[in-house]
Order: sequence, then C-alpha cells, then structure tokens
Amino acid sequence: MAFRSNNPIALMLPPFRGVTRRIILIALLTYFGTAAIGLYSAGLEGTLVVQFVLRPDQALRKLFWELVTYPFFGEGLLSVAFALLSFWFFGAALEDERGAHWLTEYFLVSTIGGAVVASAVSMALQGRVPGMGTGTAAEGLWPFVLAVLVGYAYFHAEEQLNFNFIFKIKAKYIAAIYVLFYVGMALVGGDRFGALVALCNAGMGYLFLRLAPRKGLRVGMSERWFKMRNEYYRAKRRRAAKKFTVYMRKQGKEVSLDSEGRYVDPDGKPRDPNDRNWMN
Repeated sequence: MAFRSNNPIALMLPPFRGVTRRIILIALLTYFGTAAIGLYSAGLEGTLVVQFVLRPDQALRKLFWELVTYPFFGEGLLSVAFALLSFWFFGAALEDERGAHWLTEYFLVSTIGGAVVASAVSMALQGRVPGMGTGTAAEGLWPFVLAVLVGYAYFHAEEQLNFNFIFKIKAKYIAAIYVLFYVGMALVGGDRFGALVALCNAGMGYLFLRLAPRKGLRVGMSERWFKMRNEYYRAKRRRAAKKFTVYMRKQGKEVSLDSEGRYVDPDGKPRDPNDRNWMN
C-alpha cells in the first residue's frame, strides 16, 4: 500500500477490507471452488468454466454474464496469487482515497466496457487476424489489475514506490511496465484476444478517469439530478412570485421581489417570515 510522505513511498501490506476484500474473496472462492470440482470431475469443471469466461461470440449474444464473471476465473496459482496481491496493494490505496462506490464503478466500467469493446473488435477481425473471433476466450483478474494500475498512476504519476527497499520507481513507470509486460507475454503465448482484453480494460479505465466525475458516476448523477430538481423548484417559485406581484398590484399594493422570487423589504430591514401584516 502507498503511504503519503515527501520521501519515496514504501509498499506494505494494506488493510484487507471493503470492495477490495470482496473482489479478492470472490476470486479465491472461485479458483479453489473450480479446482475442487476439477478433482471430482474434470469434464464438469470444463463445462462450468466455459459458461463464465469471456467468449466474444457468446458474451455479445446471449451469455451476457460473461462480461462481468471472466475476471474471477484464472489459470495457474502463481498468476492468480500475483494478480490478487497487486490488486490488494493498489486497489486498497485507491479505495481509501476515492471510496468504495468509486472503486465498484471503476471495476464495472473497465471490466464490462473493456470486455464489450474487445469482443466487438475480436468479432470484427474474425478471419482476418489469427486468434480473434469465435473460439477464443479470455479470463483472469489481470486486465482489471492493469486498469487499477493505470488509475493509481493517473492520480500519483510522480510518486516513487519503494519495493522492499531494493529499488525505487515512479508509479507511472510501474503502470507502463505492468501493461507492456502482460501484453507482451500474452502475444508471445499466442493469446491475442487476451492481450486485446487487457488493453481495452486499461483503456476503458483511463476513459473513466478522464470523463467521469472525480467522485464517481453515482455521486455525479445524484448531484446532477438534485441540481435539475432545484432549478425546477426555483423556476416554479419565480413564476409564483410574478403571479403574486400582479395580484398585489391589483390590490393597490406594491411588493419587491428579488430574481429568485424572495420578498425584499423596501426598508432594507429583515422581515420575519411568519409576520404576514405587510400583506394586509
């Protein structure tokens, strides 16, 4: 976890809580659950897993849940462990800073958005680029971990991270190294679709960081809704104030109202809102 100071930041075990904990626990339960099923029946494990990993031809047509379930299925204990540790370090730091709702939105936007874009591109390239289209699949938490690293580097680009006091490196370089290394390893292994999903996750995460409100979509939409509601009530009050002014003028009395429809005392003295004598 990153601790703020003027000195280089040391990575230490962060608190295990919140959305970060829930995502890690789901990933662990899924991994060991499928492993246990595999010990009982390898065929059953394969049938189960194929329904939840990201397959572009199925995810865009009928198995829509694959767009959000594929991060929780992965191959290789070391790969899963390293992905979870990386997410724990950087995800917990982002959650402490931005909040649980923000991290949840970031997970959904980067994971689902990246999967949709990658699947659409993959199907469009079917038959023209090997490893794209029907028959391909992607899984694992790494694409989202890369998006988390992009998010951390976005807010703390110049911060130095101290890895076990061995070497120091800025956060923006860490994010670039992670992304390039993962994509390079996927391409070397022939997993073009996996590399595409990782890039799309990182790209959607960056778009979220650039376009979404700093407090997240939920807070931004709430603020926009209340702003629209307040504007409606202000307009309604102004219309009522105009009608009231016309009515009082017909009664031979003049009243002063401000632009928002509030009464203005002609003497400049505060008026008790419960005192209605001025209306008589």
